[in-house]
Amino acid sequence: MPYNLRIRLLGLGVTLLLSPAALGSPATDLFDAATRQVQRNYFGWATGNIGDLTRQYAQTLAERCAPQGDSCSFDTGRAVLGDLFKAFGDAHTNVRDAEGAERLREQQENLAVPRTGARVVRVEGGLLVAGVMPGSPAAQAGLREFDLITTVQGQAAGKRGDEDAPVGPKEFVRLERAAQPMTVTVQRAGSPELTLTLGSAQLQARDEPTLSWVGEGNRTALIRYPTFLPEDAAALFVKRVQEARAGGAQALIVDLRFNGGGSLAQCVAAASVFTPVEYRMQSRGGSSVYRGADGRFAPPRPAAGPPPPPVWAGPTALLVGPNTASCAEVFTFYAQRAGAVAVGEATKGVENSGVNFMPLPDGGVVSVTILRAFGPDGAPLPERVTPDVLAPTDLALLTTTGRDSTLEAALLTFRDAQGLRPPEQR
Repeated sequence: MPYNLRIRLLGLGVTLLLSPAALGSPATDLFDAATRQVQRNYFGWATGNIGDLTRQYAQTLAERCAPQGDSCSFDTGRAVLGDLFKAFGDAHTNVRDAEGAERLREQQENLAVPRTGARVVRVEGGLLVAGVMPGSPAAQAGLREFDLITTVQGQAAGKRGDEDAPVGPKEFVRLERAAQPMTVTVQRAGSPELTLTLGSAQLQARDEPTLSWVGEGNRTALIRYPTFLPEDAAALFVKRVQEARAGGAQALIVDLRFNGGGSLAQCVAAASVFTPVEYRMQSRGGSSVYRGADGRFAPPRPAAGPPPPPVWAGPTALLVGPNTASCAEVFTFYAQRAGAVAVGEATKGVENSGVNFMPLPDGGVVSVTILRAFGPDGAPLPERVTPDVLAPTDLALLTTTGRDSTLEAALLTFRDAQGLRPPEQR
């Protein structure tokens, strides 16, 4: 989720967000605070009218709260706000509870928290392990990338048809934070069902980009890029790209399938690894521009003459899918403009705007779209990324045979290219 200001969670008086008359239940206080912030600050592409929707859903809230009166909970207010913002028509504008807000802060500031070291995403049949931190308790227990966790502490995980199972990513993290051993059952390609016990340790809250080698002769560098949230997300990516160059990489694949976004400044900077980036935006205050070059955000304007060579100029493919969102979509858009090939499925579809976070009475935040995004030609950024090569990730194939259909399709795109030679030899 791109946003152009640091998340503001501490040191702000929530009472500033409430009207003097907002003395009702926790649910009504939360509803009042969130809708006021959207009415005051929203600047996006929503199709709904926030004023009309606020009046409509205030009545819905009153009906739901009638049995509880002044004790109507924050949870009820949050549920009604979720329905309101869905009707509003902007996926970037939403509410997060105190737990979600705290996780955002932990990742952005790279705090140490209890973790197993596994990063999981909800899929049909379980929680897919999208990454395992080297040396972490999860790695020591034998958990591997693309294992499918089917149960956690005896409860079903992930999705089961149209319903979410009891344990999703949020519940998994909550169990990690309890710092107690966690028993999981795992489906792994080529193996019978496994039972593992995952411990936890104080680990960095963020997940960093990782570098591995794939393809014929292991000549293609694969960077799995999990998030743009940390303040050094672009610098970490540049470091991995430089390591790939030093290792003789002849092509580069960047896996963004499970990257939900982060800091706008970081994704603009990271995309400028391939070519200078100019991201234009409009807000209530007017127009402005974000620039990036050589993997850095907002460098001084270059002197007259040809631009410096890019950090990476070789063949590039990007793995994308429905969990690729926001800043990850922005990154993909600019990489495509530089010649990278997007492989996978259409992305989530919140590329063309940016948000800020405002605190709420329950300790959570409301994410409010505050800017509209435009490319260097002045045209609005598309809502989502359409892949150049359609190659959905076949989860059954991945978890039963270990074959990654999207990665295989990306490797095939290089076969018809001009050969896998180091960029400096082109």
